[in-house]
Amino acid sequence: MNSTKISHIIIAFLSLLTATAQHSTYINAELDTEKKVLTIEQEITYTNTSDKGLKRIEFLDWANAFSNKTTPLGERFSEDFLKRFYFAKDHERGHTTVQHILDANSQSLSWGRQDGAPDIIWVECPKILLPGEQQTFVLKYKVKIPSSKFTRYGYKENGNFDLKYWYILPAVFDNEWKTYSHKNLDDLYAPLIDYKIDFTVPESYTVVSDLKKEVLVASQEKDIKKLQFTGNNRTEVNLYINRGVSTFYNFDFNGIQFVSDIDDNKLMSKMKMVATSRVIDFLQKKLGPYPFDKILISESDYKNNPVYGLNQLPDIVRPFPDGFQFEIKQLKAITENYLENTLIIDPRHDAWLRDAIHIYLMMAYTEQHYPDMKIIGKLSKVIGVRWFHIADLEFNDQYFLAYKNMARLFLDQPLSLPQDQLVKFNQNIANAYKAGVGFKYLEDYLEDDNIVAESISTFYKQNVLQPTNSEKYRETLTSMSPKNIDWFFEDYVNTNVKLDFKIQSVKKDKDSVEVTIKNRQNNLMPISLYGLRKKDVVSKTWVEGFTGTKKVKIANNDLSKVALDYDQNIPEVNRRNNIRNLNWFINKPVQFRLLQDVEDPRYHQIFFIPEFEFNVYDGFTIASKFYNKTLIRRNFEYNISPAYGLKSKKLLGSASFFFRNQIADHGLYQIRYGINGSMFSYAPDLLFRRFSTSVNFYFRPEDLRSNKNERLSLRNVNVFRQRDELNPVETPDYNVFNARYRYSDFNLTDFLGYTVDYQISKNFSKLSTTINYRKLFLNNRQLNLRFFAGTFLFNDTERDGDFFSFALDRPTDYLFDFNYLGRSEDTGFVSQQIIIAEGGFKSQLDVPFANQWITTLNANTNIWNWIYAYGDVGLVKNRGTSPEFVFDSGVRLSLVADFFEVFFPVVSSKGWEIAQPNYDQQIRFIITLSPETLIGLFTREWY
Repeated sequence: MNSTKISHIIIAFLSLLTATAQHSTYINAELDTEKKVLTIEQEITYTNTSDKGLKRIEFLDWANAFSNKTTPLGERFSEDFLKRFYFAKDHERGHTTVQHILDANSQSLSWGRQDGAPDIIWVECPKILLPGEQQTFVLKYKVKIPSSKFTRYGYKENGNFDLKYWYILPAVFDNEWKTYSHKNLDDLYAPLIDYKIDFTVPESYTVVSDLKKEVLVASQEKDIKKLQFTGNNRTEVNLYINRGVSTFYNFDFNGIQFVSDIDDNKLMSKMKMVATSRVIDFLQKKLGPYPFDKILISESDYKNNPVYGLNQLPDIVRPFPDGFQFEIKQLKAITENYLENTLIIDPRHDAWLRDAIHIYLMMAYTEQHYPDMKIIGKLSKVIGVRWFHIADLEFNDQYFLAYKNMARLFLDQPLSLPQDQLVKFNQNIANAYKAGVGFKYLEDYLEDDNIVAESISTFYKQNVLQPTNSEKYRETLTSMSPKNIDWFFEDYVNTNVKLDFKIQSVKKDKDSVEVTIKNRQNNLMPISLYGLRKKDVVSKTWVEGFTGTKKVKIANNDLSKVALDYDQNIPEVNRRNNIRNLNWFINKPVQFRLLQDVEDPRYHQIFFIPEFEFNVYDGFTIASKFYNKTLIRRNFEYNISPAYGLKSKKLLGSASFFFRNQIADHGLYQIRYGINGSMFSYAPDLLFRRFSTSVNFYFRPEDLRSNKNERLSLRNVNVFRQRDELNPVETPDYNVFNARYRYSDFNLTDFLGYTVDYQISKNFSKLSTTINYRKLFLNNRQLNLRFFAGTFLFNDTERDGDFFSFALDRPTDYLFDFNYLGRSEDTGFVSQQIIIAEGGFKSQLDVPFANQWITTLNANTNIWNWIYAYGDVGLVKNRGTSPEFVFDSGVRLSLVADFFEVFFPVVSSKGWEIAQPNYDQQIRFIITLSPETLIGLFTREWY
């Protein structure tokens, strides 16, 4: 054997060694199912694979992330408004108690937890650990398992356990320690480790894992059994422990055992086997052989990262066939598991690559096996529904729509941004979808359906079970691409600059068509230009990236239209200006649609829908609302709603026009211009007409996860009221200029907001401020404080009574900002409606208004759950009188905070109110009927 062959064998052998784990651990654990405690003795052998000497080794103890409300995990839950962790009982949270950490000679080692990160442990080595050397750590500790209601992992109410992040393991060292705290992002970054686990459980329990399992000891007398699990080259080990018979099903496929408990919609076993086998076969062909002999997918894994969309609906209204439903769920979960177990990528800072491969493979699978599946499934064939544009969309179109939703909300973020800096909707959905759609965009640009697919397969095979990153994939893809693809990584991945092109002008000659294309964004991403003859594609030309405008000539083969991205493979945020008709001056016909729909760029869409509202003067109003707002927000929106009052028998209605202009990513990031008008009754047989123009300036910080917001509003409000001959007012018509600055910063535990408001009109000028503070303490006690102060700079409105005065309990709302059920009522049920504004009092006192100045303080704190005690104090100053001190107090039932609440006065400046006559008329309530406002309660954790 010559020296060349020997050297090749040595290189191959060394390559094999690098693909094996450098660390190993032995875990001896016993589960106390009653106390929900794991007692663990663990031995970790750590190998220094870096080129640096290490004095300290760092470990991940993510089980301890649940130890209190102020850990990074607890703070994350608060930021996302997830109350269940904050209000949980102590025994539901869980923690780790370390008894000792020793070396191989049983000598105690110095150790501690990182400041501000109790789920990160550091341990001092006895001496500097040089490159290539090993150090053994012996740990003894107990883990109190948390409830599964926080992250779906932990102990369950039915007695089962889904264990994830349940033991201590070493962190990754890559020139520095990659120690990330648990933030419920499912992004544990751990090195490859060889595992040997002895696990003791009661005899009646079954344990499922993707490691090799054998029974070491089974004792019916002691009612316990000891199981041993072994496996090499694993980043983590999850255990699923069921009381009684296991809920997992399994079957074999080409040497791979598939194990899962994902809901199967009662499918026959053979159908499940066929569907899952098809998924695994697809992944092995697209990626490469799976290096392990078992794939384990749990329902908890899937629900933490499901296929979002209509298949999240209850079974009775799900529009997809059960077989497809099951298969697409397995595809999502298996692909994620496949990639996470084999591609060792930093999941906090480089997750976009794994996400891109994941979604790209899902799209490819759907195209191959379900090419005709629509985004709303079987509903696309239902009469009435099939007339909507959403019924035309393919199943894969959902990925682009989810990304476009965030782009239109100005909340999209770069793919390369760390996961813990992403808005939740981006982290869970939109960024992964944008990454996958980006691969399809790249595939279309390269004009070869095989290049991206082959680059993924090559990259996977070269890097399986080895630390890798997106830069290595960029090298692989670049080497296989016939075109320059730097734009994809520099503009598409590393920025949130949007794709938005338009056809600015067209010049048609006999033999050619000159198209002027405008790039409305600052990027160098390419765009495709199509020549069309009716609906047939005649030509397709790729225009390389440019800024500003560019003229492109294409052959005029009897073309009738030119279009940008006609096949809609490019994730443009605005496709409405992509088509130009060469034979007619109207580019797109007008389309009327009943009910709201997704945007169809081929038409000028006008939606209409009946609307019903109520107030005591008009009764129920029936309106026909005409608008252009689609399911995804547009920059320009209008709403025209002619209405008829059934009680007042009058023509009523409203109209509004708004335009949003995004000018930056942070700081002053958006300006919104608006015009609106309305006409409704403000008293029996009396109409008001309100017309307003406004401009709003929106400010936000660079960190989009921050809830800090600022807004400066400038508006001019004109009100015209019909005169009442029996009760004439001196100023039925008036004009008010209003400048208002608002600041807010809030999460579950802290809220701070303040407003400064200035108004000037012909007869008055006033200045006021409102400060709101809310604090949720660690003992679950909540304190709400509100301070209001207002003063007239000048006031010449005596002839109008208190119509323009500051109100102590119920503002007159002369700007018609509030949604009163009966704004002019002094008696009756609707008069008891209050809106917490101005003075914010709940009792109706003898001095309800102030025509000079007013200052009040409102406070409340919880007694039990949603029952609060409230109290208000204030000073009211009217002309010609001394300031009057006023107060009230009582009980507040906060059924839905700020949206549906009831106030029961107890004692006030009027005395003991409960004992006074007609007490039921003193009860006040808050009610919000706006669907958009209520929806905000449920979407705030996502945006």
